[in-house]
Amino acid sequence: MTNAPPPPSSAAQSARTILTRLHEVMASRANAQGKLNQVVGIIGECLDSEVCSIYLLRDGALELYATRGLKQEAVHVTRLGLGEGLVGMIADQIETLNLDEAAAHPDFSYRPETGEELFHSFAGVPIIRRERAVGVLCVQHADPRRYADIEIETLQTVAMVLSELITNADLVDTAARTDAAAADQSAQRLNGQKLVDGMGAGVAVFHQPRITIEHTVAEDTEAERHRVYAAFDKMREQIDRMASQADFGVGGEHDEVIQTYKMFAYDEGWSRRINEAIDSGLTAEAAIERVQQRTRMRMRQIDDALLRDRMHDLEDLSNRLIRIVSGQMGTAAQMGLRQDSILIARNLGPAELLEYDRRRLKGVVLEEGSLTAHVIIVARAMGVPVIGRVSDVRASIREGDLLLLDAAAGALHVRPTQAVQDAFDAKLVISQKRRANLASLRDLPAITKDGVPIELMINAGLREDVAALDLTGACGIGLFRTEFQFLVSATLPSRDRQQRLYRDVLDAAGDRPVIFRTVDIGGDKALPYMNVEGSALEENPAMGWRALRLALEREGLLKVQARALMEAAAGRTLNVMFPMVSEPWEYEAARNLFVGQRAWLAQHNKKLPVAIRYGAMLEVPGLLETLDLMLPHLDFLSVGTNDLTQFLFAADRAHPRLAERYDWLSPIVMRYLARVVRTVVGSKVALGVCGEMGGRPLEAMALLGVGIERLSITPAGVGPVKAMIRSLDLAALRADMPKILAQPSSNPRGQYQAWAEAHRVDLGD
Repeated sequence: MTNAPPPPSSAAQSARTILTRLHEVMASRANAQGKLNQVVGIIGECLDSEVCSIYLLRDGALELYATRGLKQEAVHVTRLGLGEGLVGMIADQIETLNLDEAAAHPDFSYRPETGEELFHSFAGVPIIRRERAVGVLCVQHADPRRYADIEIETLQTVAMVLSELITNADLVDTAARTDAAAADQSAQRLNGQKLVDGMGAGVAVFHQPRITIEHTVAEDTEAERHRVYAAFDKMREQIDRMASQADFGVGGEHDEVIQTYKMFAYDEGWSRRINEAIDSGLTAEAAIERVQQRTRMRMRQIDDALLRDRMHDLEDLSNRLIRIVSGQMGTAAQMGLRQDSILIARNLGPAELLEYDRRRLKGVVLEEGSLTAHVIIVARAMGVPVIGRVSDVRASIREGDLLLLDAAAGALHVRPTQAVQDAFDAKLVISQKRRANLASLRDLPAITKDGVPIELMINAGLREDVAALDLTGACGIGLFRTEFQFLVSATLPSRDRQQRLYRDVLDAAGDRPVIFRTVDIGGDKALPYMNVEGSALEENPAMGWRALRLALEREGLLKVQARALMEAAAGRTLNVMFPMVSEPWEYEAARNLFVGQRAWLAQHNKKLPVAIRYGAMLEVPGLLETLDLMLPHLDFLSVGTNDLTQFLFAADRAHPRLAERYDWLSPIVMRYLARVVRTVVGSKVALGVCGEMGGRPLEAMALLGVGIERLSITPAGVGPVKAMIRSLDLAALRADMPKILAQPSSNPRGQYQAWAEAHRVDLGD
């Protein structure tokens, strides 16, 4: 943070004017109701808004406490439940609304006693106390218009001051919604999303209670500014120290995660926004919280999961900065874990997780979290199981409660009964025995009972994933997702950085093959540092400007990657695969680009691969219709079952209501794959499947049945799938497959399960 404060912005000056007047109101001898009446008048006047209203949480509902512009007889009469109407939605979701036509919103709820039918535009912000909405501040105007960002920011600043005023006046029931839950001593099961697999047991430890900001209005802005300067310096020292101490053994992509985290810590734009909030008249703590609230609002508006995860990193740093500036640094990590513990947090940044003793940390439960978050990459490297998207954890769990975490099932057992503990322990023992049995298969070949060898490979995307080759006994990497390096990086990875990664992977793999998929970005894997024109407007990003389509347009991106791959594979065989090929010409264009880069390197006397094998991914269903034209130019073909399935069913695989609706074992999928096999048979092209489908024993069995003999799957699936392969009479299955495909059951999964049971196939159940 620079030591020269920027000149106050117009937004800061406007907010300071309002805060100065509010400070006078708060210091006056008027009663609480009188102060609120003055507040709505000041805000309405300063923002030139015809209506300003304050709703406060009382007896479980939002009650209109003060208004300028609505009918006064509605005060203390109009009440809205949490989630009811626009005001209820703001409080329930802790979200800001800015509408030019309020009545057009689906959650609009008209209350005739207020007289609000005269007004069209509406903006509202939550009044927050201890991470919960205790009220709503809103403004309305007769003319349809959206309020300017400056006005919304001013409302958010005022809402922070109101939080202090109404809490000191004891106007809201801040604890009403938590007391009943806190008194609950019964066993519970909370459900979430598996982020890192595993099981763990320990006592509940809350990562860090949010700092409650008691004073929001600054007496001396320069003194507050210097407090923030000092806090920034201390925070950056902590981040630098943690980055230097982070130890995962051999390097990995988590190193780049930490570097990205450091980038946020040194971001001048962030510190400038905090300075502007101080200029508006807020204390250091309130200024940081003010900027953090703005960040949270932006997070809710961002559709891109990766960018949301970047914002989580910034929120992590905001929490750290508030703790430093307030002198309340007692995190659970710094106090030390005294026994086996399950960590509870709304969200975590990667640096915060690194502070914990890995010997005591048995699991992490997040209220938010996602598979692409930086902290998940670090947790996976640490071997700590994690589940996310667990709601109401603070209302359901108390510090010290016994917790049992089963990430595979997405389950958290709170204060479990003895029967649940016994079942958990039994599952853990079985899981450990099963892992031990599967580990014993590591050095045994993946050969069916009737002697058919199956190529069993792994999918990877991080440097440390290559270690799974030795751990699982897989025969190679059938899919190395090169985009992971792009996703965890703060900037576009240079050719040298890409080359180092690819060379490290090849060195670690030794004589085992590695198939590198060229960068697959766009769609749900957008890069915040790479602007793709029109990408934000795509209604169907999975079918939009992504993968090979994007790479062929951004030739420079693909050329750099081509050179990096070829130089990394110098003296070896390079296997390169292009994603989401829709038509033969796209594959030819990408292949020709690589051929051109090989010629360029040769002209410059660079050492080259001894051979380059080219492949394509079959993910777009229509490609099958011209696959015969491509086969003479292909060395191998991999079916990407994840995207292929969603395209076959026109069903977004990430949609929560559709995720489990369509089965991989549906005759639609299986008949399609059988057609692919028939088309490829007789050519020189090696055919395989990469994707989650091949990593499940039952689905893998079905794939072998239609003629697939190469699977590239998640490392965790190698053992169970190998056990299935070694117990399978493949000839018997292939003899029965025509009938299964011709006469599918209404329950196709049950049909395959019945066949496996009848033929004693090991599915690991």
